[in-house]
Amino acid sequence: MVRSLVTVWIAVAAAFAVAPARAAPSTEPVAAADARAVHGVVAAQLDAFAHDDAARAFSYAAPAIQAMFQTPERFVAMVRAGYPVVYRAAGATFLVPQRLGDDIVQGVHLSDGDGAVWLATYRLERQRDGSWRINGCDVQRASGKTV
Repeated sequence: MVRSLVTVWIAVAAAFAVAPARAAPSTEPVAAADARAVHGVVAAQLDAFAHDDAARAFSYAAPAIQAMFQTPERFVAMVRAGYPVVYRAAGATFLVPQRLGDDIVQGVHLSDGDGAVWLATYRLERQRDGSWRINGCDVQRASGKTV
């Protein structure tokens, strides 16, 4: 199970890493309502991780991500192992969201328990009901440290 979970995590990371190369961010501004909604989804998922609420954290994942992991427990195990700063962010500062085709990319500066700063780049897709769900997240170490 651990090996298959790692394989799936690598596949998700690889898919997200190549996704930005397919389309350049649009100069079209993100509507204020969409920006608020996207911010709310990412913030709610971070809060769910902080409170060990696997079901709620999983509920913010896009259907394709949910299908990959199948259960909230598998999803949270992947995040805990592969994205520890997302799982236990000590702080979060949201950047201005950008359009990427039909999706929205939301950057978030996260700090970990040691004060290191990370850039989490979330990709969100609009669902048929108009809501937004997280379709991927790339995390890179940023320069600097919080004090």
